[in-house]
Parts: sequence; C-alpha cells; structure tokens
Amino acid sequence: MFFELAILAYFVDLFFGEFPCKHPVAWMGDFISAFERRFYRDRILPGALLVTGLIALTLLISVTLVTLCGLLPEGLSLLVLAVLASTGLAMNMLHESVAALLTAKQPKQALRYLVSRDTEDMSDTEIYKAGLETWAENLSDGVIAPLFYLLLFGLPGLAVYKAINTLDSMIAYKTERYFYFGKTAAIVDDIANYIPARLTALLIVALATDKQRAWQCLRRDSKKMESPNAGYPIAAMAGALGVALGGDARYHGQVKHKPTLGLPIHPVDKSALNQALQMKMGINIMILALLAIGVVLS
Repeated sequence: MFFELAILAYFVDLFFGEFPCKHPVAWMGDFISAFERRFYRDRILPGALLVTGLIALTLLISVTLVTLCGLLPEGLSLLVLAVLASTGLAMNMLHESVAALLTAKQPKQALRYLVSRDTEDMSDTEIYKAGLETWAENLSDGVIAPLFYLLLFGLPGLAVYKAINTLDSMIAYKTERYFYFGKTAAIVDDIANYIPARLTALLIVALATDKQRAWQCLRRDSKKMESPNAGYPIAAMAGALGVALGGDARYHGQVKHKPTLGLPIHPVDKSALNQALQMKMGINIMILALLAIGVVLS
C-alpha cells in the first residue's frame, strides 16, 4: 500500500490546496463534453464507450507519469507524485466552498456551484441543509474515496477514481437526456464508492459528540435514499448534529421526493453548518494519524 505517498499528498493538499493551473478534472470534463457533442445518443452503448474510453485514457496517462517519475531520484520522485496526487484530494477546496455559504452575501449563488438542485426559491433552511449534505457526501467523494484508491493502487488508482466520479457528476442523471447514456457511469460510480461511503460514515460517527445517536441514525436511515451510498455519510452527519436532512428538493424544475434522515432535535441553520465544518480538524487528525501508523508499520 502507498502510505508514504498518501500522507505526503494529503499534507500538500492541506497546505497548498488547489494549484493555479487547469485541474485534471477539468481536462476530464473537456473529454466528456467533446465525446458527448460528437457521439451522444441516449443509449447504453455510447455511454459505456465513454466510460471505458475515459478510464483507459486516464489509466494510460497516470501510468506514464508514474513511469517517468521513476526515472527521478527516489525522494524527488515521491514528492512529484505527491504533488500530482494532491490534485485528486479536495479537503481544502470542499471546506472553503461549503464555508462560503456562511459568509456569502448571496448564498444561493454560492450554493449553485456546489449542487445540481435548483436554488432559486430555496429558504435559508434549505440552503444550509444542502450545504450540510454536500459537506457530508463530498467528504466521501472528494476526500476519503480518492485517498482510499491512492492507498491501494497509487496515482493510477486515484486518477481512475476521479475519472469515474467526474463521469458521474456530468452524465449520471435520471433525466430524459441521460437516462440511458449515463447509466453505466452511475453503476460504476456506485461500485467505486461502496466502501469509501461507509468508511466516511464511520469516521463521522467516531468524531460525533453523541456517538450513540450518530450510530443509531446511520443504522436506521443509511439505506433510505435511492443512492446505495449517499445515505451513509448524510445519515451519520444528521445523527452527529441532531438535525433532519434529506427531504424533498427540486432538480431541473421537477420536485424529487426524498426520505428524511436523522432527527429534528436542532434546527438546520448557520450554527449546524458551522458545527459540521468544525469537524475538519478532527478528520484531518484522524486521517493523518492512521496514515502515519501505516507508514511506521509498512
């Protein structure tokens, strides 16, 4: 396992965040958009070819980069790989983006960059609820999952996961346009996130002040959502904060009925979102401690 690479990449992300250059995910998005413009049909086969093509291209490029880094001195090679891998970790960017909801003059505008749901008519409660759900779910998608695959498979594992996650965010919608075209992307993303989503939920429970309540909500509510994975970190977060998350939301002009997760002990407001965001320190400490143990034992 790649403990040294993972811990160094995590430190790079924490201290430097996003670098001022075009992000690899943006290149993946360009590939997806170009393929869609040229070959789109709302059929399973074109969507499956897109998934296969992007994963294969990502794997080829990442393996080539690893090979080239292998030509460098060992210490420099590890550092370069860590910098490359840090672009697939998003703790700083995620925290800053969600925290912007607390200070933005137009929180609906800030939220629009974080969620796919319609934000125009949202109340303050709905805005903070969306922020909490984004924070919880993307702790898995943006932090734990890429770190998990980096640990197991090095830079190629992280890169392939980011390709899968980008495909899911762009085409895996159950809309008229993407119902069949995005089906393969959705299935592959569900498989890739199965273990990380559950690890994220356990991490949230471990950091909760009321661990018993967080665990009970996780066990009771994690499987209520349509997604086989999203309910786990969201239910754990709802239990940890003593709030109710989920519920109806509007997507692409249509109301989508979703179950409620958690317990409405406290209101969903700025205080709840701030409390959730304060978990960042504990998450960082726990992750770095586990990685450090791995480095020592490996």
